[in-house]
Amino acid sequence: MAKQPEEDTEKFRIDKWLCAARFFKTRSLAADAVECGKTLVNEVRVKPAKTLTMGDMLTINIGQRQFIVEVLALSNRRGSAPDAQKLYRETDASREKREAIVALLKENEQPFRFRGRPTKKDRREIAKFKRE
Repeated sequence: MAKQPEEDTEKFRIDKWLCAARFFKTRSLAADAVECGKTLVNEVRVKPAKTLTMGDMLTINIGQRQFIVEVLALSNRRGSAPDAQKLYRETDASREKREAIVALLKENEQPFRFRGRPTKKDRREIAKFKRE
């Protein structure tokens, strides 16, 4: 069996790395995020098969949160959360911005109030609304 060059062993697909770094639960979710442009490598839109190298800067948008991280290590295998955090380093500006957004969302969050089953009057109003 032929030995692969060292360059190939130090590069990994971005979708596999995103899954290993625990930004996404599955590789298909990671591939979809890359395909839709929600994940950028060095501020450039790429395909899921793009090879990732150490030192690349990733911009990852998940919902309303944005992570800007530097790739420190490469792995295809999904491990524990502490191991996954060793694969990247988040920039200070990204962390501060994300924490501010989370605080703002918590501040504006409306508590869910469950009132139980609808009363007979409520059921009549619902039925009347459905008929219209």
